[in-house]
Amino acid sequence: MGTPDFAAASLDALLKSGREVVGVVTNPDKPKGRGHKMMMCPVKEAALAAGIPVFQPQSLKGGELKEVLDELRPDVICVAAYGKILPEYVLSYPKYGCINVHGSLLPKYRGAAPIQWAVINGDRYTGITTMKMNKGLDTGNIILSEKTEIGEDETSAELFDRLAVMGGELLARTLEKIENNTATETEQDESEATYAPMISKETGRIDWSKPASVICCLVRGMNSWPMAYTYYGDQCVKVISAKAVSDDVGSEPGTILGLCKGEGLKTAAGCGAVIIKEVQFPGGRRMNVEEYMRGHSIQSGEKFI
Repeated sequence: MGTPDFAAASLDALLKSGREVVGVVTNPDKPKGRGHKMMMCPVKEAALAAGIPVFQPQSLKGGELKEVLDELRPDVICVAAYGKILPEYVLSYPKYGCINVHGSLLPKYRGAAPIQWAVINGDRYTGITTMKMNKGLDTGNIILSEKTEIGEDETSAELFDRLAVMGGELLARTLEKIENNTATETEQDESEATYAPMISKETGRIDWSKPASVICCLVRGMNSWPMAYTYYGDQCVKVISAKAVSDDVGSEPGTILGLCKGEGLKTAAGCGAVIIKEVQFPGGRRMNVEEYMRGHSIQSGEKFI
């Protein structure tokens, strides 16, 4: 059970490990793009390519999956970024339970967006956890976990890709331990639990009164969706990449200090300054700031807000 690329990596790992995947449950197709064409999610594409039956219930609350479960009779259900809460009749169905692949070191960052928040919050480390699911939100017993360092300039998109592969590998190892009866379960320490709420576009609004390092973590954490942004006049500017410098600029936060040749546009923050490297203005493509300023004017002394 899963939907995005992160989950497709777990499906791929299961297939490579020789497991018999009897079915895939994913979210319904959604319209995308200007033409609102119905698009399949990555998990559905991977399942169909492998000849695996796909089921896409709108909801699970009314027992919509009961007939499917009775037909497929799975020994275990593997869940990765599915996007729906599993009701009791699903959780209790398989002999070996439901195993979730979660993109954090639980109990830290329970919830919908653990990878983005780890980057936004400037964490040095994160990881993958496999757990035995229960009725709570990411509260089940931990089976395996694996830690990894977050790169200094790593974006959440890059971290997604790494953790997706790690998650698939950890899931395969978890199933092997369950099959061999060597899996152990460890209760989560509730006193260490934190929550990673869903990311929205509004999450990406840059507050220039924050320290430069905090702003740059936001930029990395919002890349590749929905992107950090600020306003130049009435134009919403997406900030694709940036770096923090500790210069004592002595200017009001958001003040544009000028172009640093070969680096980007220096902007005052609450502490230090931010060198904006790449931007995207409305109707335009992503581009290096210096490239943009060859045909457009961004005046020093003006402000991003």
